[in-house]
Amino acid sequence: MKILLAEDDNDMRRFLAKALENAGFRVSSYDNGASAYNRLREEPFELLLTDIVMPEMDGIELARRATELDPDIKVMFITGFAAVALNPDNKAPRDAKILSKPFHLRDLVNEVEKMLAAA
Repeated sequence: MKILLAEDDNDMRRFLAKALENAGFRVSSYDNGASAYNRLREEPFELLLTDIVMPEMDGIELARRATELDPDIKVMFITGFAAVALNPDNKAPRDAKILSKPFHLRDLVNEVEKMLAAA
């Protein structure tokens, strides 16, 4: 299972990638939405795991474009701003999952496994 991770905080990105790799996932990680989107156009991923607030292209725009490219991709937002993600006006994918910071790495891995098992 391949996960595309977009998170602009370097430490957080490394931390998340390591936890997911340790759980057996293949992770490609990027520090902004624009480069993550470019990667999505090159190959399919099962899950987009993205921060919401990022430079160049925010996570909601990235998720919207990702689901246009691949309607089957699962989306999970990681954010300190859950209210932003839940706003229906922002056109975030309806079935996207939201994990609010701070969260436990075990919770992240569990949620990812649940989402991908449902695929």
